[in-house]
Amino acid sequence: MKVKRTFDLLDRYRENFIKDDALCFRHHGAWIKYSSLQYIEYSYNFCYGLYELGFRKGDKIITVSANRPEWNFADMGMSMVGIVHVPVFTSLNPAEYEYILENSGAKMIIVSDNKLLKYLAPVINAPGFLPEVFTFDEIKGVRNWIEILEKGEKCEESTKAEVEKIKTSIGEEDFATLIYTSGTTGRSKGVMLSHRNLVSNFISASAVFNLKSTDKYLSILPLCHVGGRMGNYQTQYSGTSIYYAESMGSVAANMQEIKPDGFDAVPRVIEKFHDVIISKGKKLDFTKRKIFFWAVNLGLKYKPFGEKGWFYEKKLKIADKLIFSKWRAAMGGNVRIVGCGGASLHPRLERLFWAAGIKIINMYGLTETSPVITINRTFKGGLKLGSVGIVIENVEVKIADDGEILCKGPNVMLGYYNDPELTRSVIGDDGWFHTGDIGYLEENRFLMVTDRKKEIFKLSNGKFIAPQIIENMFKESPGIDQIMVVGEHEKFASALISPDFRYFDDWRAAKKISFSDSGEMIELPEVLIFFNSEIEKINKRLGASEKIKRFRLVPDEWSPATGELSPTLKLKRRYIADKYCNILNQIYLK
Repeated sequence: MKVKRTFDLLDRYRENFIKDDALCFRHHGAWIKYSSLQYIEYSYNFCYGLYELGFRKGDKIITVSANRPEWNFADMGMSMVGIVHVPVFTSLNPAEYEYILENSGAKMIIVSDNKLLKYLAPVINAPGFLPEVFTFDEIKGVRNWIEILEKGEKCEESTKAEVEKIKTSIGEEDFATLIYTSGTTGRSKGVMLSHRNLVSNFISASAVFNLKSTDKYLSILPLCHVGGRMGNYQTQYSGTSIYYAESMGSVAANMQEIKPDGFDAVPRVIEKFHDVIISKGKKLDFTKRKIFFWAVNLGLKYKPFGEKGWFYEKKLKIADKLIFSKWRAAMGGNVRIVGCGGASLHPRLERLFWAAGIKIINMYGLTETSPVITINRTFKGGLKLGSVGIVIENVEVKIADDGEILCKGPNVMLGYYNDPELTRSVIGDDGWFHTGDIGYLEENRFLMVTDRKKEIFKLSNGKFIAPQIIENMFKESPGIDQIMVVGEHEKFASALISPDFRYFDDWRAAKKISFSDSGEMIELPEVLIFFNSEIEKINKRLGASEKIKRFRLVPDEWSPATGELSPTLKLKRRYIADKYCNILNQIYLK
């Protein structure tokens, strides 16, 4: 079965992967499992039900939902009748939801649960709101998705025949989904992706991950995120059982329960795993702690495929038996591959997890490229730790004269929705897409991404600063949760730092220091001495113009909910600069 459109995955299931646990999620303390045949049946019935409700090819439907199997039934049901799926993050503010509803022209919004429905109430209850509202959970007084399924089950044969005609007419280049980017600097842009965009990408990715139909995959990234969606499709293409994590807080417990063979992540997830592991290591008694950090330091020197020599490999086997095997056990014991993208992963973490037998496959791309452009492989010659890999099949990459990464291939979007001028600004007449990222090719094949073109700034002395590189170095410190480097048009670089407050909860117990809240904590002399030491230590690795000369701690934990981070956990620099403008003025004595 050749897959050319996303919904062709259903026929591939029917022909190759009849199984009882195709899609699974945890609900009220128990894992609910849907078979591949149920997946097919519910998708078709949902499709017929939408047609019965009057939806036609080209209409748009928004989903605002946590990861769950029903998302897939709706997704496939929409695609078979040519309805454009508009999946949206659950962490936006009401104004952003309002904009997306208006801009997309969606005729229906499907919300997963009552908590989200209440959050969306100001939008849904606003005068002039037109879309129909359905939910996945049963909520009194609100139409439920089962109503659509039942309409589909009871439909006439004539409906099925009409849907089949539409389904057959849908081509690879047809508009399949509208994804709104997270908008780190301004209003979200609607990215139009075709079936060809999505399919070409997930088939290429599946060849790299090489999952089996007997494997289990823990899905962590939101399905509305283009990376999470690609992972979702490529895992289905391989016939692998998908288990959706309940929440970020439940990932460790979910891993112990299902013992996955792989999972997906953004760098922040990997960083959190690392921080938890290291914090536990610090609490060991003296002898065990020495052994633990001997293994960690050994792992930080790791090179793949035995490149460090037989003596290093012998020591690594000892470290694995004593320490790293326990890391894998904490992840269920079976994890052999992790897909990671969406932001820059620090090379030292990548190296350490590879040493521990957990292969983190670093990749690079954007929503506009469906998303993968490059990806590391697991074989010698296809992997370079610290890079984001080599180009995927049928995709081309080149570096412009100013260092910008350009891409061409079947993964490049159709364009920005209702914005041809913006589309022309990023896709040239020659078909090359301008990513907005700066990078270079090492060994003429491994892509190294250094920064966002728009985020690089110039000091008053004319020196350019690439903030992401510097920020990633400082985030190695256990006390730094988030950091934003600033200083455009100023004499020197400075930083705003959001501390890792959980780290300081343990720290104050060890040092017998008391403080009532985060605001009081960041004023403590002992805390300021700690951060001065950390800044000084990392500054030694930076060039003269890159060194952080001044910094200020902020009492807030940055997150998507509070606005400092995008839903994909990238810094929203403009928002942060506006929020802390008084502090920035103090830094530069304005």
